[in-house]
Amino acid sequence: MTQTSSTFDDEPRHRTLFADRVYQLLQTRISNGEYASDQKLPSEKELSDQFDVSRPIIREALERLRQEGMIYSRQGAGSFVRLRSEPRSLGFPPVETIADIQRCYEFRLTIEPEAAFYAAKRRNEAAIESIGKVVDLLSSATDQQRHREDADFAFHMAVAGASNNHYYSSAMQALRSHIAVGMKLHGLALMGPGRGLEKVLEEHRHIYECIRDGDAETARQHMRQHLEGSRNRLFEDRVLDLSL
Repeated sequence: MTQTSSTFDDEPRHRTLFADRVYQLLQTRISNGEYASDQKLPSEKELSDQFDVSRPIIREALERLRQEGMIYSRQGAGSFVRLRSEPRSLGFPPVETIADIQRCYEFRLTIEPEAAFYAAKRRNEAAIESIGKVVDLLSSATDQQRHREDADFAFHMAVAGASNNHYYSSAMQALRSHIAVGMKLHGLALMGPGRGLEKVLEEHRHIYECIRDGDAETARQHMRQHLEGSRNRLFEDRVLDLSL
C-alpha cells in the first residue's frame, strides 16, 4: 500500500525534515518579498495543502520563524510578516566602485554554483515550483523586452532556498543591495543590439531544468557559466586587475 506524505511526516525523522524544508521555503519567500512586511501569511490549512504536509509540520515551521523574529502572531487573526530592516549581520561594505561590482561577482562565484549543486540534490516539488514561477516571470519580461532585476534576484534566492541551507540564503539576502547594482547595470547592457535578454533567459532556464531533473553537477556548471557570462557582458570581457 502506498504511504502518503501525511503518513511519512508522522515519523519524527521525516517530520523534522519536512518542517525544515517548509521553514526554508517560507523564509525564502519572506526574504525575497513574496510575502511583504505586515502581510498575513496563508492559514495553517492553506499552507498544509500547498506544501502537502500535515498541520503540525506547518506549526513547527511557523514556530521557528516566530522564534527568529521573522513573523509574529495576532490572537485570532493568524501569522504576519514582521517588518525587518535590511540585514547587515554579515557586515558587507557598500558598493562604491566598479571594482566592488567585480568583487561581488567574484564572491558570488564561490557560493552560488554550490547552492545550485545542493538545490539539485535536495529539491522538492515546492522548491521546483517556486523556481519555475520566477522563470515564468523572467520569460514574460523577456517577451516584452524588459529586464526585471527583482525577478532576477528572486530566481537566485529561490535557488539558494532550494539548497535547504540557510547560510546560502542569508548570504544572498545580505548581498541584496550589492547584487542589485550589478544586476541594474547588467540589465542596461542587455538592452543593446543582439539577443542578450533571450540568452540570459536560456541560462536561467537551463539552471532550473538541471535542478528540476536532479542533475547537480550540471546545475553547478550552468550557474557558474551564467554568473561568469553576466560579469563578462557587463565588463565587455575586460575584467579589472584586482591585484594589490
